[in-house]
Amino acid sequence: MADRLIRRHPLQRLESPSRGASALLHACGLASFAYSFAYLVYNPNQINDSYGWHMQYLTIIGLSLSTATFAVGLLADLTASTRLFAIKNALSVASAPMECLITALYWSLRAIDPSLVFPDWAPPLDPIADFGFHAVPSIALVTDLLLFSPPYTIAFLPSLILSSVIAFGYWIWIEECYRWNKFYPYPLFEKLDTTQRIGLFVGSAVTMTVATGVLGWMHGVVNAREEVKKAKSGNVKGE
Repeated sequence: MADRLIRRHPLQRLESPSRGASALLHACGLASFAYSFAYLVYNPNQINDSYGWHMQYLTIIGLSLSTATFAVGLLADLTASTRLFAIKNALSVASAPMECLITALYWSLRAIDPSLVFPDWAPPLDPIADFGFHAVPSIALVTDLLLFSPPYTIAFLPSLILSSVIAFGYWIWIEECYRWNKFYPYPLFEKLDTTQRIGLFVGSAVTMTVATGVLGWMHGVVNAREEVKKAKSGNVKGE
């Protein structure tokens, strides 16, 4: 009984870390992420030879963080390590909301005007690869959170600070890349002035913060808790 409680948080629907369904989800996720990275290598374009490589794209930064999250999660499954499980949950606080933001931004901008996200020189993106880059990570991470993780316990203000650091840190990074490459990874940035870019990144930070709250609420619904307790700042590991 004690071992079972260690591997399953009281507010967690399915057993994790475990070598069963949890390990399968993490392994399948990592296989998809590996395919996405391989696609970048075997389908090169001018980004491959530019400063920052594909890490200029928020999509690939998010994919890298998702890969780290699931790699730690799989190691936790295979070793039954509660410490690694806690690290995976801490990484998820950033990676899951970020992937939700990426998915929402990409598909909405693409629906409005594909030229906002695809430069003229970019070759067409294979539909399977497109889904792997812009949908699979968010689906996998949300599934992991809702079924195999304890609830988020990060409060609103720390969540907003984390989201703002990510959003404005990315802005600083792409401006550094632009200084060397003389082009932006997303054509949208070419169309915005400084004030509009500030608005874009503030909106992204707020959206990511809201996503964190919504994911916490969804966790409560899926795990049939009658009342989701107010988050307490400082415990993002779900211990």
